[in-house]
Amino acid sequence: MIQTSAHRWQHSHVFDQGNPVAQRRTRWAVWLTATMMVAEIVGGWWYNSMALLADGWHMSSHALALGLSVLAYAAARRYAEDRRFAFGTWKIEILGGYSSAIMLLGVAGLMLFQSVERLFSPAEIHYNQAISIAIVGLMVNLTCAWLLREDHGHHHGHHAEESTAHHHHHDLNLRSAYLHVITDAATSVLAIVALLGGKLWGAAWLDPLMGIVGAALVAMWAKGLLRETGRVLLDAEMDTPVVEEIREVLRQNPTVQITDLHVWRVGAGKYACIVSLATSSSITADQIRQQLSIHEELVHVTVEINNLHT
Repeated sequence: MIQTSAHRWQHSHVFDQGNPVAQRRTRWAVWLTATMMVAEIVGGWWYNSMALLADGWHMSSHALALGLSVLAYAAARRYAEDRRFAFGTWKIEILGGYSSAIMLLGVAGLMLFQSVERLFSPAEIHYNQAISIAIVGLMVNLTCAWLLREDHGHHHGHHAEESTAHHHHHDLNLRSAYLHVITDAATSVLAIVALLGGKLWGAAWLDPLMGIVGAALVAMWAKGLLRETGRVLLDAEMDTPVVEEIREVLRQNPTVQITDLHVWRVGAGKYACIVSLATSSSITADQIRQQLSIHEELVHVTVEINNLHT
């Protein structure tokens, strides 16, 4: 038997208000990244720098991924009131982050292939020009990273702080965009180190070697992002702290037994919960919701009460 109240039946399923500031900053980052992408690809090809060319191709995928992040923000806001989305559109942003992570893996593969090829087929490198372009690229990457930094200043209260400590208030779409520019910055640093080594000590092999190191670094970061976004998309978060917190609240009722519990994320740091209880007492669903309301991250709670008769 499901106990509920009439005023509970109608409510908004827009659990996440989006992140318009992040959307605007990401749009700026797209233009900066696209401009630098063209400069690095042309410069790497013209001056025979594998590290610089790899960084340019790396940046091209980032321009595409950042554009995807902007589209994800826009789609989530556009369809926020669409009834087809049972629990809101926030996961469109997560899908954008997941797609970006797949792009990062593709970039890592491309960087590895091109670097190994250049390692066995070296070409003359115009170091001064290539170094200059790589430095400018690094400055652009750092500017984009500053634009895409995540601001936690909007979180309030004990439970918000607790959730932040559990890393569940992250905007994963913004984080994927940030990760793209950070990997770009890292590969730019590797390119500069390789080019300086080749210019000062004649170690031309450093250029493709740094491309291989950069590929491994990108693949590692992509794997982490895939794991985190994949967990959200597949609702594989029953090991998050909020689940145990729900159980602790319900254990305070000695006559109540949990027979089923489902928890999943519907926003940045926001969760939905379906709980089925067996009890011999007269406790109601509204009383259970009231007890669970101490956890502000629970924004959609469905309670089923099954009365036991002895």
